[in-house]
Amino acid sequence: MPKLKTHQATAKRVRFTGRSRLLKRKAGQDHFNARESGVTTMRKRRDVSLHPADAKAARRLAPYR
Repeated sequence: MPKLKTHQATAKRVRFTGRSRLLKRKAGQDHFNARESGVTTMRKRRDVSLHPADAKAARRLAPYR
């Protein structure tokens, strides 16, 4: 069976932890942040774990990570 190719867009957006959980960066932090409250701005800086259904799809797209 041939090797599977890694989907590079997924590999660049998702990070695998030591326990093989998947983390992604919170969306919407490029601009228009001046009107957000400080709490919202801090929440946008943190990584969030993927929903289990999305994590399953990402594992299929990045099999060797």
